[in-house]
Amino acid sequence: MKKIILLSSVVLLTTVLISSCVKTVNVNSNENYWLSQERGDVVYSDSYCGYYVVETAYGYTIIRTVSGYRPYEGDIMYGNFGSYGVRDFYNYSNGVVIRGDVVEYDLSYTDAQYEIGYYCPYAKANGSKIKESATALSKISRPAAQPEKQ
Repeated sequence: MKKIILLSSVVLLTTVLISSCVKTVNVNSNENYWLSQERGDVVYSDSYCGYYVVETAYGYTIIRTVSGYRPYEGDIMYGNFGSYGVRDFYNYSNGVVIRGDVVEYDLSYTDAQYEIGYYCPYAKANGSKIKESATALSKISRPAAQPEKQ
């Protein structure tokens, strides 16, 4: 009986410790690399939604949280916001690297507002809106990818 109680408490403690861990990466030695990437400002983040919106010079990007860490509105981020997929981003405001999945990119303000309502229906029901910056209507087009030389 004592062995069962001991074993179950060890298993429970191990489960709690493993499930509460979140990976963060310190970037002190790699900051110049991140600062050479595309810059974006977090304009929407909600604690009830696993998605957040980053405004770049090319438009709005919707990112799904993968690492468990979600940035706050107003945070400055660096990374590749111009293509779909899971990748790392540098949150300059907090000095950590986080993982996210780009689900939409280069959206207009109106399209981003519509899409975040789709991904976060509870936020839409509460009347949440993306913060509109002074440059929201003056986005530039992303350059087309150059074909590889053979």
